[in-house]
Amino acid sequence: MLRIAYGVFGYGRGHATRAAAVLPALRARHVVQIFAGGDAYDQLAPEYPVTRIPTLGYVYGPGGRLSAWRTARRNAWHVLDLLLRGPAFEAVCETVADFRPDVIISDAEPWLHRVGRRLGIPRIGFDHFGILVYCRPPLPLHDRIRGWRDVLVYRRLMGRPERVLVSSFYRARPRARGVQVIPPLLRAEVLRQRPVHGDYLLVYFNRGTHQFTPAVEAALRAIRLPARVYGTGRQGIDGLLDFRPLSNLPFVEDLAGCRAVVSTAGNQLVGEAVYLGKPLLVLPERAVEQRLNGAMLARLGLGQCVRADRFSVDVLRAFLAREGEFRARLARRRRDGRQAAVAALETFLFELAGRRPPAATPMAAAP
Repeated sequence: MLRIAYGVFGYGRGHATRAAAVLPALRARHVVQIFAGGDAYDQLAPEYPVTRIPTLGYVYGPGGRLSAWRTARRNAWHVLDLLLRGPAFEAVCETVADFRPDVIISDAEPWLHRVGRRLGIPRIGFDHFGILVYCRPPLPLHDRIRGWRDVLVYRRLMGRPERVLVSSFYRARPRARGVQVIPPLLRAEVLRQRPVHGDYLLVYFNRGTHQFTPAVEAALRAIRLPARVYGTGRQGIDGLLDFRPLSNLPFVEDLAGCRAVVSTAGNQLVGEAVYLGKPLLVLPERAVEQRLNGAMLARLGLGQCVRADRFSVDVLRAFLAREGEFRARLARRRRDGRQAAVAALETFLFELAGRRPPAATPMAAAP
């Protein structure tokens, strides 16, 4: 039995969803302390003991556009705290040291990465952004240049962990040894679903107050199909739009029963929708990672990708006209990476802890 500190980045729900897929298996075999802030804390705390830590995030300007300047200003104090080992860093460092972990797992969570380096604790990086940092995805030239900026920031904040596990709904060749790419991790709630072909759209935006623009709402109303909308902060039925609060099981049930999905291009949601056979029309955030996700979704023929400012009722109609084509390809793309993830983590954990794994059957994901 090992002691594991598990850090989860707090922006959006995909990081916490990925962690939740492996936490039952890890906690069945090891002592695990979770560290998270923001959305991840809110999502995990009802089910697991979680220590709250700071988190970075994005800031949006008028029209739902990501504001680089406002994002930099919002995060300046946290970044300085990380780089200069300020009071928040020292507080997290003390808490981790008191826990005495053998290994740290970090899902793009910079405080745990840097604390691990400070304390000499071996680290496993486990996220999707590693597809850009440690693999060779098919990026167009302009995004390859922009991607290096994001990669440099990621490397500066996270450092280089001793092992890397990348979860992705598409394949990419690793750049170095110690890097493994696995399919998306599916929560038990997703695996228990029996998908049906419903008559409504599922709409999800992780920052809907900015991304669910009047133009997006107008297009959804014009298509005259029922839609269940998550992430806007609004609640209640307004015409054919049913605004619902963020949730775990109700959201998964709506995902399993919908006709198609309209959302941003987060890897975790794409992986879950693909598994359940749901065509996706994605509006990537203004980030290289999400544009790559959207491009790969379209390249694999599993859905369609459009810039948020070009979303319209005509785009939505054209997407739905290809629904049968998308569904035929989706039926051949069902993947669940949980077994691969827990097997890789088990191997990495004992390697880094310098111990031999117990002579027993390999650790399996919880049902």
